[in-house]
Amino acid sequence: MESMLTTNQAARRLGVKPATVYAYVSRGHLTSTKVNRHSMFGVAEVEALAQRTGARGAVAAVTDRIRTRISLLENDRLHYRGRSVPELSSTKRFEDVAHWLWTEIDSTGMQFPEGQEIWMALPDSATLTDRVRVAIALASVGDPLRYDLDRAVTTAKSLIADVVESLPLVGRPQGTDIAERLWARLSPEPAQPDLLNAALILLADHDLAISTMAARVAASAHANPYAVVSAGMGAMEGQKHGAATTIAYRFLLQAQSDPMGTVAEHLRSGHPIPGFGHRVYSARDPRADHLFALLRGHGDLVADKVIATQSQTFPNVDLALAQFALLFKMAPDAGEAIFAIARIVGWIAHAMEEYREPGLRFRTMGVYTGDRP
Repeated sequence: MESMLTTNQAARRLGVKPATVYAYVSRGHLTSTKVNRHSMFGVAEVEALAQRTGARGAVAAVTDRIRTRISLLENDRLHYRGRSVPELSSTKRFEDVAHWLWTEIDSTGMQFPEGQEIWMALPDSATLTDRVRVAIALASVGDPLRYDLDRAVTTAKSLIADVVESLPLVGRPQGTDIAERLWARLSPEPAQPDLLNAALILLADHDLAISTMAARVAASAHANPYAVVSAGMGAMEGQKHGAATTIAYRFLLQAQSDPMGTVAEHLRSGHPIPGFGHRVYSARDPRADHLFALLRGHGDLVADKVIATQSQTFPNVDLALAQFALLFKMAPDAGEAIFAIARIVGWIAHAMEEYREPGLRFRTMGVYTGDRP
């Protein structure tokens, strides 16, 4: 038997009232079938009508209610609380931008606390992202006040510091800024903290990206800040989100010796070239443009040779992060670690907004399409 929907389920999928569903029946747009004296509607027919009417359904109705004062994505530009993000990345410290996103208070010289190195018995196969994820969980266990949601800013500062300190050293630490501390854990090359500071700011938030949605859903249940960040990390590790920069890194590593041949072989295999295009931007990713402009002052970029072959699209921040990591001899997943540490700022900012909203507002009803009892 064809999967059927009740009147209420059809109404939710079509984004209308139940009375409107019956109006659709009277006009011949839907067919009502009586099952146990209840009106039922075929899933395929409802879906076809939803496509014709542009219905967005129940899930869209919930996401439409997410009002935010944090990031603005418009006309291929990105702003944090009304300020240009590329400009912030050139003029401000990561700590001060974080404080601005959390509190709307402008600051200069904001310092994060000294982090505590969290001991982790992890196998050699553990990636930097694995270490970030475990450090978040262990930092939570060690904080008896983690359920005090009013301490979210204090918690976030300590958490970022702890996560950075928990990554293994590959260079000599210099300075107390997060970018200076983190550089010593990512690259053996002479420190370029200004570059890393810019990358962290560029990645601190990106409106309602999928990991931020996951974080806000957790926050709507009043999960503590560590749990919120863990929820964001779970989504971020997806191949189509944070992990995309590691995929782009491996592609650029291969392309170093033969850019054109690598592109040709990739296309021959039917795979898209990693690090290009974006679901939100139409012609340019402003974060990638800015980071590439900074990187070009430090040598020739293999990414530029790849970009020259892709005239129908544009590079995104995944490719820029991959090039950053490759240029300074970082680990393949260093871009993911930078992404995760930076985005903790945005996840906490969105959690603080969500804590002020009615709890559990993302609870939607499923549209059951299986066999009916």
